[in-house]
Amino acid sequence: MTVEAVVMELLPHRTFRVKLENESLVLAHPAGAMVRNFERVRPGDRVEVEIAPHDPTRGRITRLLDK
Repeated sequence: MTVEAVVMELLPHRTFRVKLENESLVLAHPAGAMVRNFERVRPGDRVEVEIAPHDPTRGRITRLLDK
């Protein structure tokens, strides 16, 4: 499941706390293409997050929506 979210805070080991559209908080890490292209994610950025089907508290950031 892919949803839009806002990055709330930066955590250690390239992990981010993001707030989803439904106001729930999820821990997310950047996906492979974002890491390879050195895209910088900062608090306040809008991102697209894929939520893990087996654990709804984890996800991965697939792309930045707007800067």
